[in-house]
Amino acid sequence: MSQLATHASSEQWTAVCALRDIVPNTGVCALVGHRQIAVFRVGPDNQVFAIDNYDPNADAAVLSRGLVGNLGDRLVVASPIYKQHFDLRTGECLEAPEHSVPAYPARVYDGKVWVAA
Repeated sequence: MSQLATHASSEQWTAVCALRDIVPNTGVCALVGHRQIAVFRVGPDNQVFAIDNYDPNADAAVLSRGLVGNLGDRLVVASPIYKQHFDLRTGECLEAPEHSVPAYPARVYDGKVWVAA
């Protein structure tokens, strides 16, 4: 097991793809366990973020296909269906906080994107 996979005792880290597989400022969907996770690569320093792919406002697994941007100092993805904004750090739905989604730790290690879910 790699150093990353054993870094946090309560979290199971999973390699989901190579960083180069995600076009900058976009997202991809990854299956981690039995969950669809939306993984985003953002900015010139290649920050990665992971939130649930399921949009509860639209009742569809589509968040990885949303548009990445910012609202003020918050990095967000706009759902491709009803355009609600989800904070990439916290999963909070800005327009309807009761429809927020889980956020997961994500990082780049050895050229791969890892998610703890």
